[in-house]
Amino acid sequence: EVLLVESGGGSVQPGGSLRLSCAASGFTASSGCMGWFRQAPGKGREGVVTVAKDGDTTFADSVKGRFTISFDNNKNTLYLEMNTLKPEDTGMYFCVAQPMGFGGSWCPFAMQFEYWGQGTQVTVSS
Repeated sequence: EVLLVESGGGSVQPGGSLRLSCAASGFTASSGCMGWFRQAPGKGREGVVTVAKDGDTTFADSVKGRFTISFDNNKNTLYLEMNTLKPEDTGMYFCVAQPMGFGGSWCPFAMQFEYWGQGTQVTVSS
């Protein structure tokens, strides 16, 4: 069974920072693609960043240079460090994962992500 549990969301002022965590069970960084999606109120889900099992990353243009993704193998936890936060970053953030077999070192946002966490809310406002 694969389980993804996010934490670390909260409220922060514009320009602030926040780090989200995704504790994974039954899935490791070497299993396939992992990443983060978000959903603003009244809008659909949009990809934030993904990371392939070889370490290649794909960032949304809106967060490039501000967000960083990392994985702690000992804790089997995926992180999203968000800096210089903007009100536009507000939304529910979801940790996602997709098992991958042979091949594939690139994880585009449009690909299927089979597993999703419950989400953690991020609110950026003054």
